[in-house]
Amino acid sequence: MNYTEVSKALNGKKVLITGGAGFIGSTLSEALLKIGASVVVLDSLITGFQSNIDRLASYKQFEFIQADICNPNDYTHILKDIDCVSHQAALGSVPRSIEFPLNTHHANATGFLSMIHAVKEAGIKRFVYASSSSVYGDSEKSPKVEGEEGNALSPYAVTKTLNEQYARVYNQLHGLETIGLRYFNVFGKYQNPNGAYAAAIPKFLDKMIHGGEIVVNGDGNQTRDFTYVQNAVWANLLALTTQNYSAFGESFNVACGASYSINEVINVLENGLKKIGQTPKHTIKYGPNREGDIPKSLADITKISNLLEYSPKYSFQEGIDEYLQLI
Repeated sequence: MNYTEVSKALNGKKVLITGGAGFIGSTLSEALLKIGASVVVLDSLITGFQSNIDRLASYKQFEFIQADICNPNDYTHILKDIDCVSHQAALGSVPRSIEFPLNTHHANATGFLSMIHAVKEAGIKRFVYASSSSVYGDSEKSPKVEGEEGNALSPYAVTKTLNEQYARVYNQLHGLETIGLRYFNVFGKYQNPNGAYAAAIPKFLDKMIHGGEIVVNGDGNQTRDFTYVQNAVWANLLALTTQNYSAFGESFNVACGASYSINEVINVLENGLKKIGQTPKHTIKYGPNREGDIPKSLADITKISNLLEYSPKYSFQEGIDEYLQLI
């Protein structure tokens, strides 16, 4: 489906976005509102931001409910009017999950099962959810292909693997149209640069713009398939509207199919800032490898291309160029 067809299919639909006060969730919510969908955001605001809700509040077809996905009694009453669900709520970060595994399991496993079961009970058919490239674990195969996962390296990866298993079971037992999206290192506007668990690109940019020390884990030669947020949004829109029954119960890589080392990313960001007239102010320090990290991450996007007709809207460089214009 092209963008016009996707927009037409979602226009007038009522979509529930869990975790919609977060980075990806709020960007997806805004995209849906712009094409004429009604959006209900459910978020506990534990890791999401009120500012993301405030910027969406001007849309007439927007509603916000502050609730915890682990407490169905707080949200089951809203499900009767929902056409489809995009489940973005999660407690992110591999390092955080290693430090606080019980919190991660509660939000990502118990919360996921609570939500998917409530959706099934409400009779909603389409359930799209955020998975993660972390499910590939210690697999040394590159590029990463669905069905060739390794052993999990963190509690976060365990929860995302469990999500996929639950979704597959609910598809098989109850006919729920589940689609999992394995995000690969998503970046873009509204991503929080602060805190111990911030992602690399917004954290690097913050240090470059305001001054400070960039700490690189390891030698910086580890590679990632960095994916601009609008590619993740596009994958969600396709997953919410596809009529390809072969896609249900499946999980898909969401990426660009190209990888860059951390050192290369730093160079791209430095050059990008210089192009828009800003002089980078940072220093760089190399530290020990981070526990739970993998050396290489590159996605094969053949499956999502074949079954969801996905192709990235932005290359890595195009995503960085737009991102720098928006900060």
